[in-house]
Parts: sequence; structure tokens; C-alpha cells
Amino acid sequence: MYKPGGTIAETLTRIQSKSYVLPAIQREFVWKPEQIERLFDSLMQGYPFGTFLFWKVEAETSGKFKFYDFVLNYHQRDAAHCPELGIIHHQSVTAVLDGQQRLTALNIGLRGSMAIKQPNKWWTNPDAFPVRKLRLDLLAPSSPDEDGVRYRFRFLDDQQAERDEAAHWFLVSDVLGMKDGPAMVSALRKRGLDGDALEAAYTGVDRLHRIVHAHNLVNYYEEETQDLERVLNIFIRLNSGGTILSYSDLLLSIAVAQWKQVDARAEIHRLVDELNRIGTGFALSQDFVLKAGLMLADIASVGFKVENFTTTNMLVLEANWPAIRSALVRTVELASSFGLNGQTLRADSALLPIAYYLYKRNAPANYVSHSQFADDREAIRCWLVRSLIKASGIWGSGLDTLLTALREGIQTSDLLTFPVEQLRQVMSQRGKSLTFEPAEIEDLLHLEYGDKRTFPLLSLLFPFVDLRNQFHMDHVFPISRFTPARLQRQGFGEADIDTLARHANTLPNLQLLDGAINIEKRAIMPKE
Repeated sequence: MYKPGGTIAETLTRIQSKSYVLPAIQREFVWKPEQIERLFDSLMQGYPFGTFLFWKVEAETSGKFKFYDFVLNYHQRDAAHCPELGIIHHQSVTAVLDGQQRLTALNIGLRGSMAIKQPNKWWTNPDAFPVRKLRLDLLAPSSPDEDGVRYRFRFLDDQQAERDEAAHWFLVSDVLGMKDGPAMVSALRKRGLDGDALEAAYTGVDRLHRIVHAHNLVNYYEEETQDLERVLNIFIRLNSGGTILSYSDLLLSIAVAQWKQVDARAEIHRLVDELNRIGTGFALSQDFVLKAGLMLADIASVGFKVENFTTTNMLVLEANWPAIRSALVRTVELASSFGLNGQTLRADSALLPIAYYLYKRNAPANYVSHSQFADDREAIRCWLVRSLIKASGIWGSGLDTLLTALREGIQTSDLLTFPVEQLRQVMSQRGKSLTFEPAEIEDLLHLEYGDKRTFPLLSLLFPFVDLRNQFHMDHVFPISRFTPARLQRQGFGEADIDTLARHANTLPNLQLLDGAINIEKRAIMPKE
């Protein structure tokens, strides 16, 4: 039996007062700004909002569980995770089992903001994450576009809203404290609106106000059990058939519920953030860390299967977590010293056998830099680079089986040096040879700037470039010289122009250069 939960405004008040919370088994907020904009358009058009599943946690048992708050001001780099709430003692709360994404979207749209990284800016640049709030264009045409969107909601910063002279952007959060009727008309007049524009604006804001304050849109089913196992089972049944919730999210939820001493969610998210800040930045995910946990903890297979996330296995993972964590940090530091980052690391899974090797040999903190380990590091680099260059896709199909077999190969080695030969044999037996046939080498000659295989290949061709320092992937002949007009002025015919333009961005015209040298070189021709 579904119960009425009141208006959106009342629901947000409960979120603000921490009456509505998120259980530890819930995942992170994953919606993009466009999805929030679309949700508000759907509400304005009167489409069904969906129902919710709430878990009523009694005051006597609330102190046994861990809870999180809803995201309010989302920042992709600095505040992407749900804030942890302290232990809630002797206070009943309502935990949201289904509907977290929709409620968080409302919370952000009506009370908060989003800061998403802008393209072509470094993650370390504070200007790469402009803070944007949800706005409604009060003067947009009311007819639906080709996607059926009728109301123009957008996340904009103040400068964007001011620059758009063709629109009249209304800050959606203002509707929470706004009164309806004559007071609303007066507020809109103060914004410089009158005549037809005032009438159109009033129609839009009044509808938004009624959606938020007047319509009882929140309906829910309430689960009253205080048994976490039952709640976990409900959560899995609800979400395992969904496509938006990744399976690793579901399995992380199980780990969260089973770790005894450490907060699994906070630890894994903290590690992911730390790994991604190493060097010039990586794009590793919680999937990578969870799979690494299964591999390094010697759990039977490394597959994302519920049977691998038993209580026994999760306690083994928790007990070994500090050493696993250190090995992963060391591995990514090593990859960074090879010049790799989020843009050039073609397959994250390629790092897992390296992590397992470093974990098993208990690699010291100075492994990445000390000359004592130089030969071992070079062996790892050559193996890793070859596996990343392979066009056939070493790290694609049959990944879990391959990783499990590579783990066995490392287990049977002496662990004094990286077991390149054993791993090559294991890979070859599974049709994933690291040997390059002539046709493959021919194919490599046509790799283009931007292909994720290009940098690893260049790192083999230019071994004298110190990839620990800033370096650039550079065009030997400046790319600016390859426009049809400039080539024509140099006396090339039409056929040659097409050929040169086609090859300008390919391997024969690419090199690795020390960053300072490349800046000094700029667009100078090779002879000069």
C-alpha cells in the first residue's frame, strides 16, 4: 500500500532536517545536469514522477547503521560523494532505498548547484569547475522541441545567464521562498517584465510554484523491518535488474554492509580520488578498485559476482586493505612515471597484474624511484606498453579469466623480478600474444595523434625522453603547415596535398619532446 508523502517542498525540508537520509548501501549520485533539467521539464509537463521506497528506521536501532546525507552542491572534483552523517543515536529516520537519484536531483535543482569540469582545462585548474545553478528561461517558446522538451531549464553560472540577452533566466531556487498570486506578479515586475512577457513569465513561474508547493507528487511504500539482511535483499532485488545502477555499485553496497572496522564506501572513494590525482591525472573508477581488491586478496575469481562478495571474502579484503591500498598507489605512481595518464592509459585493467606483483613482493615506498629497482621497472614498462599497443585488445573479452590466470602465473614465480616470460606464456595460451606480426607493425605506422596506442608506441621509439618530467607529443613538421593553401604555395599538386594532409597526424610525423623544448620549438621546421 503506497502512502502520500506530500509536496516536493515538504520533502526537501525533510532532507534538509536530516529526517530523510541515505543508507550506506546506497550508491553515489550519478545523474548529469541534462538529466536534472529533463526531470524538471517532465514535472512541469505533468508527467508521472514515480514512486519511492523508504525504510523506516526506528530510534532504538538507528545507532546500529551508517547513513549519508544527500548531495547538495555537487562538485565533480571536490564534492562528488554523498556526505557521511555521524552515528544517529535514539532518533528515528527515513532511509531512501529507491528514488535517491530523483530526490537528489530535486535537492540540487531547487537548493544547490553543480560544478562539472569544462573541456580543455586541467583538473587542477580551479576555473575548470564553474558553479552553475538551475534556471528556467521565462521567455522561451512554449512549443515542445523534437525531443518533447517544452520548458527550457539549464544549469548556468551568473555570467552565462547575463550574457544571454535573448532569454530571461529565472533562478529555480527562488521559487522556494516565493509567494503566489499578486506577490509573484510584483516580484516579476521588479525584474523588468511587463505586457506579454510578464504574462508568459507569470504562467511559467506559477506552474513551477504549484509543482513545488501545491501538488502532492511524492508517494512511497514503507519498509518497516529493522533487519539489515532483509533490507539488503530488497535493495539487490530492486536494483539488479536496472541498467543505470552499475553492478559494481551494487557489490560495493554489499561490501559496505559487511566491513566491520573500516567504512568501505569512504575508503574506496577516497582511494579512487587519490589515485586519480597522481601525476597529471588518471580516470580510474571504483570498478577498478573493487576488481583490484578481488585480485589482490586472492579471492577465487576476480569476476563481479555476488558469490565473490560473501561475508568471509569481504572480511579478508578488509583485513588486507592497507597493503592493497599501498600496492595500488605504488602501481599508479609507476604508471605515471612511464608517462601514462587518464588520456593515454588505454586499459585500466592492464595495471592489475602489476599491482598484484607489487602487493605480493611488498614493494617499498621507494620502489618507483630507487635505482635498485630500475631493471624491474623497465621490465614492467616494456610488458605494459606492449600490451597497451596490441590492436587485438588484450584487455577486452575474457578479462576475468585472463586476470585470474595471470595471478596464478605471478603466484608461481619467485617474486624477485617481474615474471615477464611467465605472463607472456599465460597470455599466448589464451590467444593474447604479445608478439607483433608484420601486418600489425604495418598497422602501427598509421596510428594517429589522439589514438590511445600512439603515446605508448612513441615511448618505445623515444626511450631517451624522461617521461617523469613534463613532455609533449609533438608534430615533427608543424601541423599548421599542412593546410591545402600552404601546401599549394609550396608547389605541391592536388594528389600530394591529399596524401600529406592524410599523413600529417600519423606516427611518422609524431615525436616525444621535453615540454620546455617543445614550447621553445613552437612551429619551427625541422631543418631550422
